[in-house]
Amino acid sequence: QVQLAESGGGLVQAGDSLRLSCAASGRAFSNAMGWFRQAPGKEREFVATLYRVDTSTYYADSVKGRFTISRDNAANTLYLQMNSLKPEDTAVYYCAASALSGYPTRAYEYIYWGQGTQVTVSS
Repeated sequence: QVQLAESGGGLVQAGDSLRLSCAASGRAFSNAMGWFRQAPGKEREFVATLYRVDTSTYYADSVKGRFTISRDNAANTLYLQMNSLKPEDTAVYYCAASALSGYPTRAYEYIYWGQGTQVTVSS
């Protein structure tokens, strides 16, 4: 069992930065850890994922070059650094853990989920 808890969301202006954290407890990190987001009235969408074995990463096109996923093994924490935020980045952001190898990008490929943290970007 893995417990995930996100933090770091908030209200910012367009162009600002935020760093989200996801504290993991229970079992060790799964093979892949990811971030998803869900805006009101929309489906949950993939943002970024990190493969535990070699710490390689994969991003959605919409955030590539602006967001960075990383981890701190000692702190059992996953991060999402978000720069140059846009109003369309407004959503609830979730971290998730998958038993799959590589870069799972679909929500059903993840087993454990956090409760989410709200990010609101004003124009």
